[in-house]
This record gives sequence, structure tokens and C-alpha cells, in this order.
Amino acid sequence: MAVTSTQVKNSASVVQIAVGSYITSSTAAAFDITVGFKPLWVRVVNETSGDMYEWYHGMADAEAIKTVAAGTRSIITTLGITQLSYGFTVGLDTDVNVINEQISWMACG
Repeated sequence: MAVTSTQVKNSASVVQIAVGSYITSSTAAAFDITVGFKPLWVRVVNETSGDMYEWYHGMADAEAIKTVAAGTRSIITTLGITQLSYGFTVGLDTDVNVINEQISWMACG
């Protein structure tokens, strides 16, 4: 049996973590979060509905593992999370990114 293992480290010598929240009262749209580093993992949670998605290093842009409050889990390939060199973009998934509903996020690098 062959085992392949890889590890990715950020450019800093310490783990970088950022947390925050976001709410919009205007038209819901994709938006960028600036954290000052390139995240390797991102979780975004809609605090109202409980729906959330996660993105891990190695996933494609706009992809995410989406979990709805009812417990259904799926991989979405559009409208998810996109890694940026300074943060990430939260896509316009209509279960997670909803007008007048607060989302909380956490990014680690």
C-alpha cells in the first residue's frame, strides 16, 4: 500500500487566524473579506438559518462543502468560497449569503 502525504504551510512562522461577521441590508452579493494573509481553511456560517459552508486548501475557486441546518451535506462548485492572496471571497450562495441575515466567518492560514 502506497501512502502519499502533503503538507502546506503559510509563509508566516505562526498560525494566522481571523474571525468576523458580516450583514448587508442592501442587495445580497458576493463580497471579499480582507484578513491580511492567504487562508488555507475558511468556514462561513449563516447565524440565522444555521446553514454553512467550508473551503479547504486544494479545493477549486468558488467551491465549498455546504451543510444546511437539516443536516444535508454537499459539495458545491459555484457560489462558494474563493481564496485570495489577502483573504477570501464569499460567493452568493442563497442559503448562506442572505440579505439581512448575519453571517460569521473564520479563516486560518
